[in-house]
Amino acid sequence: MTGTLTEVRRYPVKSVEGEVLERCDVTERGLDMDRWWSVRDPDGRFGSGKSSRRFRRMDGLRDLVAWYDGDVPVIGLPDGTDVRGDDPAVHEALSTHVGRPVRLEPEDGVSHFDDGPVHLVTTASLAALARAHRADVDARRMRCNLLVDTPDLEGFAEDGWLGREVRVGPEAVLRVVMPMPRCVMVNASTRDLDADPDLLKTITRANDGSIGVLAEVVHPGAITLGDPVVLQS
Repeated sequence: MTGTLTEVRRYPVKSVEGEVLERCDVTERGLDMDRWWSVRDPDGRFGSGKSSRRFRRMDGLRDLVAWYDGDVPVIGLPDGTDVRGDDPAVHEALSTHVGRPVRLEPEDGVSHFDDGPVHLVTTASLAALARAHRADVDARRMRCNLLVDTPDLEGFAEDGWLGREVRVGPEAVLRVVMPMPRCVMVNASTRDLDADPDLLKTITRANDGSIGVLAEVVHPGAITLGDPVVLQS
């Protein structure tokens, strides 16, 4: 056994803080309904912490939190109020928050994922990063889907898993496809974390700008906190 599944996080809305789950289905697309929704500019680009062909930087998204009520996202605003994704008022509330006209929209053919569907980080990597950073690093900064407790491993352990399969629980099987490249979002403040402006520099220095790995789904299945995580061939 490589480790134990110690945290499962799903992000109903891209670039918005998400929810902690005890159980989740892993589908061929990734965690069920993960990042299925996005905040969009009128030109269709998705709100993010960076700008690119698909994404547009929108400050303030990480001050929001989202969770699902059934299959409807609910967004918690900084003033303590909530707005449902099926409430027409959601678009105005988000526009007011980010300071420009936006809409909340579901995925419609163009993936909301940056590079891959499932993001995994080990506690070994977090510990190695904390040593390099000379300060604790909260796992929430990594925005991973799966945090794997690996007490018997050291260093940036999952970097050695590229091309290999990982079984999570009795059914789900992932294939590790690439290291997870980091951007300025790891530095950003959230409603629960202060800004850490030097963290990306540490990641770049300590591990060539990557922490954790991205994986594709080989075999769907349900995962549950405490499941064994086993590195396979």
